[in-house]
Amino acid sequence: MGESQRSREPYHAIAIGGGALLLLAAAWCAWLLLDAAPEASSPLILPTTGFLASLAGVFSIAWWALRRDTRQQVDVIRRKLAETTITRNYLDQILSGMHEALLVVDRDGHILRVNPAACHLAKRNEQSLLGATLSELFKPAEAAALLANGHDSRAREAQLQRGDGGEVPVSLTCSAVQLPEAGFDGFVIAAQDVSERKRAEQRIRYLARIDGLTKIPNRMQFQHLLQRAMARARRSGRCLGLLYIDVDRFKDINDTYGHLAGDISLEQFTHRIVAALPEHTVVGRLAGDEFAAIIEDLASPDDVTEALERGARRLIESLRQPLDVQGQELHLSASIGLARYPVDGDDVIELIRNADAALYEAKKSGGNQFALYSPEMNAQAVERLMLKSKLRRALENDELTLRYQPKYSVATGKVVGAEALVRWDMPERGLIPPADFVPLAEEVNLIVELGTWVLHQVCKDYQRWQRSLASPGRISVNLSLKQLRQPDFMRSFSDIFRSRGISPTCLELEITETTLMEDVDRTVGLLDQLYAMGLHLAIDDFGTGYSSLSALQQFPISTLKVDRSFIRHVATDRDDATIVNTIIQMAHSLGMDVVAEGVETQEQLEFLRGAGCDQVQGMLFGDPFEAADYAALLQHQLEGTDKHRILFG
Repeated sequence: MGESQRSREPYHAIAIGGGALLLLAAAWCAWLLLDAAPEASSPLILPTTGFLASLAGVFSIAWWALRRDTRQQVDVIRRKLAETTITRNYLDQILSGMHEALLVVDRDGHILRVNPAACHLAKRNEQSLLGATLSELFKPAEAAALLANGHDSRAREAQLQRGDGGEVPVSLTCSAVQLPEAGFDGFVIAAQDVSERKRAEQRIRYLARIDGLTKIPNRMQFQHLLQRAMARARRSGRCLGLLYIDVDRFKDINDTYGHLAGDISLEQFTHRIVAALPEHTVVGRLAGDEFAAIIEDLASPDDVTEALERGARRLIESLRQPLDVQGQELHLSASIGLARYPVDGDDVIELIRNADAALYEAKKSGGNQFALYSPEMNAQAVERLMLKSKLRRALENDELTLRYQPKYSVATGKVVGAEALVRWDMPERGLIPPADFVPLAEEVNLIVELGTWVLHQVCKDYQRWQRSLASPGRISVNLSLKQLRQPDFMRSFSDIFRSRGISPTCLELEITETTLMEDVDRTVGLLDQLYAMGLHLAIDDFGTGYSSLSALQQFPISTLKVDRSFIRHVATDRDDATIVNTIIQMAHSLGMDVVAEGVETQEQLEFLRGAGCDQVQGMLFGDPFEAADYAALLQHQLEGTDKHRILFG
């Protein structure tokens, strides 16, 4: 071995086995000298001088003769280090710019890394978060559940403990991450502050239960409170009474003095009811000028009768004094129907219905009086029995028919689909609306057959439309809880589509909040299967149940339908406007379209357009269509001769 050249540089180039090797002095940093070394050389790091240098050189030269590709390996390592640096810097920039709080934790829940948004949300600096455990940020049970379900990417909610001692509700998603190359096995947790959403949901829950004008329970909440009162009475063996109250000739006040005067009158009328009845009596507003009250904890039916009649007399007497409305004296009177639990009804619907029958009797007698329910009054009950007996025959004799209520795009004014509405065409009475017979179908266990008939008929009509129309739009069909609970539900659905040659994507199933929240796990599984078939799913009558939008995130829902009760006064009532605006904004934030039901006026349509509602349906656009007329409507739309689009400006 001989030295081939010498210089002032701290390396020596030598030749061996036809290749060039480079001896580097150990006092220099080998990494820094690689760029200065000849390209054809391979680096060896040796002691600078002396016997050790010679000995090390012998062994090193032999080793490097076997590893001639070292230069290439070093190049690869250097390049990977550069890429890692670039990637890490790039990742740091991304994390720093994200508004969503991110925490990287190991399997034991120790925090390894956070972004600035996480520090801001937790009100802690980075140093105090790094090395902390999730149980310091969340309740131990919540932290344990988060780690235990790390492979379940569905969002869950928890309370984040802040550095200032406060708490904030957050929505969390946890993703398991394994990087064997980097030696990392843990989770990435994304947290989002949902305080505003929680406040909005609380506001919606309040407004959905309390009448905006009178600040007393609305119909839905009153029925809920009546149900609870009846349950208490049932457990204790006590009785209760119900007053059904209606303002006589209230329409005359609205027509003569205007709606503002009418609203003020109803507010004062509410105060008179509360003052006339015993303390702690629950009073609710059931409809425009209809009210109801519950008198509880009475020992016997006779005691109930006495308490109801005493309260009714006091209310009628109190109304002898005129109301002061905008400087004018207005005289109101009321008709009152009385019913007792359990004598006159042992469930909410029956008790209210019988009190309403008594109210009708009081009004029929001239008003400004009360009447106690008796079985002879209830012609409606007799009619219900008659309808029950004839409903099965109606299914067998093809007396049912469908009407289609179009759904319009607010943005374009075009028909984008329709809702299928069932009607009973009774020979001796004509068309009977669904509200009068669908509940009966539930009672006599015909709702499954009715739902199957509707689906068959919709597919039959759709098949006929497709022969002349390129796109009949998506048709909505209501789905009942009993249908969903049938053991052969999925097979039955699939068979109907297959037999008619209709794609499930042509239909949308409308499901109420109550149906969704019954046995949630089972319902989620069924709806996932329907969604996988291509069916679109919608929540019907949203706002009338007790669920929140956050609770509905677990279902594969694409459309939310706002109940008509919120639309009725949306252009004039601030509370209804707040509810509708909030529902639309929150639904859009969850990726759902919003359909407004029961649109009847141009003012309602303009409000919904400004609020960003996606679709509308209602009597503003005419009565629901027969199948042939719906097809004609779509044909006119294709030809540009449709008239409804002028309503959209």
